[in-house]
Amino acid sequence: MIEPITPSTRDAVRSFFIDAWGSSEMVISTGTYDCATLDGFVWSEAQVIIGLVTYVIREDELEIISLDSLQEKRGIGSALLDEVERLAKHHQLERLSLITTNDNLRALSFYQRRGWRLARIIPGAVDAARLHKPSIPVIGEHGIPLHDEIVLSKIITT
Repeated sequence: MIEPITPSTRDAVRSFFIDAWGSSEMVISTGTYDCATLDGFVWSEAQVIIGLVTYVIREDELEIISLDSLQEKRGIGSALLDEVERLAKHHQLERLSLITTNDNLRALSFYQRRGWRLARIIPGAVDAARLHKPSIPVIGEHGIPLHDEIVLSKIITT
């Protein structure tokens, strides 16, 4: 069941991030965010969060800051993305954007299959973020050195 994040779910959202990532802080080239304070949607079952998306809205764009699913291949991530896209259309925004890292091959595949396009590479952005948040690993998924951010975007069609 997908529901918006509310004041009553903030503690559970914070716990979700701490359990999944060790912190609710996200450091990316567009800013430093406390994901537990952002707007978003949760997918819960038996009052346990198993999927979560957070975002910020700027002018004509909605930027997804985080998207997590604890159970893959169930459509949770896709459903959360659909919910964010509906919200963006409701607000008459022009595009969606997000940032992932150069090692996140699953995310790159996931988003591109859903109509997202590679928009930009920011060389060294993860190295710069690591100065602020030293817990960011040097080696990412698949043994890939973690250095760069990849910006993906999707134009919203009405």
